[in-house]
Amino acid sequence: MSGKLSSRIVDAIRSVVGTRPVGLHEPTFVGNELSYLKECIETTYVASKGSFIERFESYLSEYTGSRFVVAVSSGTAALHVSLVLAGVEANDEVLIPDITFVATANAVTYCGAYPHIVDCEEENLGLDVPKLKRYLEDNTEQRSGVCVNKNTQRVIKAIVPMHVFGHPVELDSLLEVAHNHQIKLIEDAAEALGSFYQGKHVGCFGLMGALSFNGNKVLTTGGGGAILTDDKELGERARHLSRTARVEHPWNYDHDEVGFNYRLPNLNAALGCAQMEQLESFLADKRRLFGRYQGAFHGIPGLRMIEEPPASKSNYWLQTLILDGEYASERDHVLAAANEHGYQTRPIWRPMSDLAVYGHCPRMENLTSKTLAARALNIPSSPGIDKDVR
Repeated sequence: MSGKLSSRIVDAIRSVVGTRPVGLHEPTFVGNELSYLKECIETTYVASKGSFIERFESYLSEYTGSRFVVAVSSGTAALHVSLVLAGVEANDEVLIPDITFVATANAVTYCGAYPHIVDCEEENLGLDVPKLKRYLEDNTEQRSGVCVNKNTQRVIKAIVPMHVFGHPVELDSLLEVAHNHQIKLIEDAAEALGSFYQGKHVGCFGLMGALSFNGNKVLTTGGGGAILTDDKELGERARHLSRTARVEHPWNYDHDEVGFNYRLPNLNAALGCAQMEQLESFLADKRRLFGRYQGAFHGIPGLRMIEEPPASKSNYWLQTLILDGEYASERDHVLAAANEHGYQTRPIWRPMSDLAVYGHCPRMENLTSKTLAARALNIPSSPGIDKDVR
């Protein structure tokens, strides 16, 4: 069966993207990128000063609806600062999904806290909110206005849902769970620029949200991220901390607390501005690509594509196939065949609960996450790769 399923999947990919080799998600530079980068070089404003930084933040604020945006050096940096400002401290616990990029867990660890790993749901790979609700009711209690893990006696300070591959988590129910248990919500929207839940951009529902602009994201600055918040005080604190906590002065160097060198260079922001000008076309291309893949895979037994959840609009960052349980053993054959034909295809991340570095962390029984990780794979997803294929 492995040869037959692999062949049918490869043929379906070929029918959409053609015969040339294609990467998983390659950046697209067809706008003002060179012009803006040239301006940075000619003015010498290539580092942490320059007009493109503020312009990029303004673009992001207007697009997402977030009142305050702070551009930083990476999505991980955005998560770290957000957790610090949420009051996460050493020996606290932070709830994170089992299926996420390791940066989510790492940012928690930077605070000296423990990732507390929870299961994900089958349909869109996001955090399983009903299961989490039952788990918290059974394993936590309120003490003096904080949520305490009865098993470890540690405070559960925050929860960080991940909008996996750009598909929004069920935020209404999650916000209710967080409120009822006195847990702060920080959204990991690293992969979700251009994704909306009930008409509102993700990353704008919790206390703070984090975006990423790595080279393989819908929009890239080469490397970079941003913090979103509607709280003015938090926005100002995020900017201060991410700029080494330096007290503003024309020449003196005075730092009033321990800060972080998480500034986004003007050079990267210039790239981001040019990319923002093309964002809507990128998103339209990715939505069209999903539709074409969906048609190509129709009729192939044993698989499905992840599609946007109800009441949501996804950016379709990475197109994702889920094999049925009975075909789980075929996944690696599919990966081998697709990559052999030049179609970069990869498994999703190993669950956080399977990583040795996080083996000591508290967790619920994450059976769904483990089975999903064994059956899911990402296929070529760059915007526009199907345009010349008929």
